[in-house]
Amino acid sequence: MLDTLIKNGKIIDGTGHPWYYGNLGIKSGKIVTIGNDVKDAHEIVDAKGKMVSPGFIDSHCHSDLMILDFPESEIKLQQGVTTEIVGNCGLAPVPVNPLYKADLQNYVEPVLGRANKDWQWKTIQDYFNELDRNLLSENVASYVAHGSIRISVMGFDNRPPTKQELEEMKNIVEEGMKAGAIGLSIGLLYSPGSYASKEEIAELCKVVAKYNGIFATHIRGEGNNLIPSIKEVLWIAKEADVSLQVSHLKAAGRRNWGKVNEAMELIEDARASGMDVTCDVYPYSAGSTMLTTIFPPWSLEGGLNHVMKRLQDKGTREKMKSELKMEQNNWDNLVVSTGWDNVIIASVNSKHLKKWEGLSIEEMSNHYGKDPVDQAFDLLLEEGGNIGIVYFHMDEKDVRNVMTYHNSIIASDSLTCYSGKPHPRLYGTFPKVIANYVKKNNILTLEDAVRKMTSFPAKRFGLKDRGLIQEGFAADIVVFDYDRVEDHATYEKPEAYPDGIDYVFVNGKLTTNYQKHTEQKCGLFIEK
Repeated sequence: MLDTLIKNGKIIDGTGHPWYYGNLGIKSGKIVTIGNDVKDAHEIVDAKGKMVSPGFIDSHCHSDLMILDFPESEIKLQQGVTTEIVGNCGLAPVPVNPLYKADLQNYVEPVLGRANKDWQWKTIQDYFNELDRNLLSENVASYVAHGSIRISVMGFDNRPPTKQELEEMKNIVEEGMKAGAIGLSIGLLYSPGSYASKEEIAELCKVVAKYNGIFATHIRGEGNNLIPSIKEVLWIAKEADVSLQVSHLKAAGRRNWGKVNEAMELIEDARASGMDVTCDVYPYSAGSTMLTTIFPPWSLEGGLNHVMKRLQDKGTREKMKSELKMEQNNWDNLVVSTGWDNVIIASVNSKHLKKWEGLSIEEMSNHYGKDPVDQAFDLLLEEGGNIGIVYFHMDEKDVRNVMTYHNSIIASDSLTCYSGKPHPRLYGTFPKVIANYVKKNNILTLEDAVRKMTSFPAKRFGLKDRGLIQEGFAADIVVFDYDRVEDHATYEKPEAYPDGIDYVFVNGKLTTNYQKHTEQKCGLFIEK
């Protein structure tokens, strides 16, 4: 007898092929039958009029700590997500060197959130064990993160590593790959990743290549330096002979809109030459990051405490201010082309500043009669540097072009935000793809959208036996009502669950039933 029978559904199997009518049988966490037979089962779900697809895979997110604090994972489950990949952009809570633990926590907190428990882990293996021990509601896979590794070995020093330090970093990467990581992630836009040369990164990627892992990177520049930045990571991937994933491909700043087409041409040329290169995209024209990210790279050296000291030094502060007011050649100053009116305060800690969440730096500066740059500086000082922002700097046409690119994967790039007004992609990414890009605008077919959210990322990141409705595969399943699927998360009211995602199964267990968590927690840490 089956554990569960999902009958009468329109099956979208994840391959991109057209949907078909059929019944799906689940036993011991696996898909065991697909067809028209009606078999006996302990649990029957009638999916008449609904779509039955593989569970969605969020292949680029920052839930590393949130998934431990909130193991119910309702934010993602209610979107139909059954697997998340963490450790992205060079940001992870491991490895932990006690000497630099505070620096690491300050580094990741604006993106990953503040864990509600003390960090009990030191090594990458320790953290993976922590994921494995906890009763999670969804599956998790992870990269090893370059920025965190570099901090554990070198702190925030802006210099090349010594031979010994490079060997130590290579050893940590190897330990992580042996522990089950899917690859190495790097945030070349963020310090200390921005301090790394392409040669340093290539040496680390050679270790990843030994284990057939992925080199995933937030490139060094997404504005004026978009094309040189794409060329840089292509050079690294070729030098190390490693598969490359370009994280959230975009063109930032009005003067750069349209450059994604040239970037995709470079990726296609690389693929034609035999390189394994793909990218991901999220379905929004605004990004989200930390306020400090838009500062001159040199000003971030030494970590957050040093940034605060520089902001308090009159001469250094004026130097930072003058650089933020003009175009730069060696780093992307997106504020110049985008404007402070498009830098929205997403989260602050102080109660008296909560009223500014959802409003721009320019609106705040106008209220207090300050220069916007000074306002940003003063806000950071008051909040100890921990300011999340939503940043409107992309063109919707570019988003659509990357969305329809055959070699792009859909991901959320969602940041953890325990309060405030997070980017709506945290709550709405996957339903929005269906509601906006499939139903409303016909940018994608439903079958191709599902492929980009299921089998493509599963195959790309080595998540074996997932991402397809196929006998023998893990029963990560989402049943949704196509006509009712709608995302409700907006920039003004981002913490809103979608409609239309009716049933979510994780490893064969019904985990979400019409927006209600069933208390089943059977997620797994997936080793490569």
